[in-house]
Amino acid sequence: MARSRPSARSEGSLRFAVFDIDGVLADVSHRLHHLRRRRKDWRSFFAAAEADALLATGHTRLLAAAQIHAIVYVSGRPERLRQVTQRWLAVHDCPDGALLLRSDRDRRPARVLKLELLTRVAQRGEVALVVDDDAEVCRVLRAAGFPVEQATWAEESAALRRAQEGEGRT
Repeated sequence: MARSRPSARSEGSLRFAVFDIDGVLADVSHRLHHLRRRRKDWRSFFAAAEADALLATGHTRLLAAAQIHAIVYVSGRPERLRQVTQRWLAVHDCPDGALLLRSDRDRRPARVLKLELLTRVAQRGEVALVVDDDAEVCRVLRAAGFPVEQATWAEESAALRRAQEGEGRT
């Protein structure tokens, strides 16, 4: 993976650009059918994560942000997908950055999880930008004072929204 440039430091403090992965950088549409079943097939849904296509618009925004900010990836993906996610980021030439994931047993809604994770990031420096596709996550983060851009370039999916907000799975 390419390194974030040293210009990510501004007057001695870090400035972070925070990017979600699913629906922002990774196109998960090919695996959503696993969540549309009566009984969701989480194992198959997550097993297919490595085959996600890159969302070009998100990648372009990520590369631009990496020119001036340190990158942090904040995802509702479970911790057990850390290596898969790191490989995916490397294969798709995403800049190096911290990768914050939910613990394998954490089933809180994405809006709760991500607010907690972003609060931790903000303790280390200024959060200059957050890019997420989940409207509810964006609403909560904006209300907390974070500068948020809602990603609208991926396919909308009610199944994914339920997974993020209702089931705390991604």
